[in-house]
Amino acid sequence: MTALGNEGYVVVEGGSVTTPAGFRAGGLHCGLKKTERHDLGVIVCDVPAQAAGVYTLNQFQAAPLAVTKESIGAEGKLQVMLVNSGNANACTGKQGEDDARAMRAAAARAFGVAEHYVGVTSTGVIGELLPMEKVLSGIERLPAEVSSEGGDDFCQAILTTDLVKKEVCVRLNVNGRPVHIAGAAKGSGMIHPNMATMLGFMTTDADIESSVLQGLLNEVTDSTFNMITVDGDTSTNDMVVAMASGLAGSGRLTPEHADWGSFRAAFAYVAEYLAKAIARDGEGATKLIEVTVAGAASREAARAIAKTVIGSSLVKSACFGADANWGRIIAAVGRAGHPVQTETVDIRLGDIVTLQQSRPVRFDEDQAAAYLKGDFVQIHIDLHMGEETATAWGCDLTYDYVRINAAYRT
Repeated sequence: MTALGNEGYVVVEGGSVTTPAGFRAGGLHCGLKKTERHDLGVIVCDVPAQAAGVYTLNQFQAAPLAVTKESIGAEGKLQVMLVNSGNANACTGKQGEDDARAMRAAAARAFGVAEHYVGVTSTGVIGELLPMEKVLSGIERLPAEVSSEGGDDFCQAILTTDLVKKEVCVRLNVNGRPVHIAGAAKGSGMIHPNMATMLGFMTTDADIESSVLQGLLNEVTDSTFNMITVDGDTSTNDMVVAMASGLAGSGRLTPEHADWGSFRAAFAYVAEYLAKAIARDGEGATKLIEVTVAGAASREAARAIAKTVIGSSLVKSACFGADANWGRIIAAVGRAGHPVQTETVDIRLGDIVTLQQSRPVRFDEDQAAAYLKGDFVQIHIDLHMGEETATAWGCDLTYDYVRINAAYRT
């Protein structure tokens, strides 16, 4: 466990979505993937948990999203969150909707809960019907695989082209009692702001009302999950779901509570950690790129410019090639759709100044190339127009990205 930070929380080494009180998880292979890797997973809470969700803005939304929205909408609670990988159950018509509801019903039976306490989500290939015999058989076997130690199996079950699992857990005190917030996520391709091909799951044992949790999730998503991009594509299945068991025994938490600031900071840390892990694990990626825009006239402008730069194929390619081509960065700033003062822009690559007051600055090309060859690249842009700042995350564009996506279905 790390030392207590300034924000009042600590990172729990080895923590997972099952660390918060009341949560268990697990995963197994039911036959959706060609390999023996897990492809069906679940998070289970001992009690109906207060729940919140955010979803992709793609107009073609996969059937499971409608089912999960319906479940959360009934009482604002979830007790079981079921997920499969290897098949997205998207663009599958009425049969896909029926299959998603059948998964919800089967999970409700398997875990002995009401159907509206079950959320369902899927990830994988679009446009193929689920082999429901395999899925339903797997759901029947899931309860035996669920435990307080099952966080890792759950993480493995949600991966598709991901190379690594993504999980984090923090602890803070509320009313003097320990409260945990944890998260797990998947995603490495079709990643773009306003939800990407990503699934995120956050658990906490805080006692927090569903409507308050929803507001917090909306707020934090805007500055974390909605500020990452890998390839500019927004998927059909993406969602982030948060569940709060209330079993920490720390009392009801509201925005007016004295410990709300610490809780919000810890919640935001978990979301940002997962978002950056997704960006770092972009398909074929060799480095994480962070773009910070300062001095913007509005938060909207800062975010739009940061996302435009991080999403530029030319910027991403230059980072892959370790080419300090700041011209690609300034071009992206200028096309982001927000007015800029074209005579006042500064650009830095790490600590290396390349542009000052929109004029080129002589810099050591070899030093810049060496910096860009690292696995973490920071691009700083100062517009000198106001006080607003935003940060976005992405990755480089590599040969392997094309190779992976050229043969995704095969």
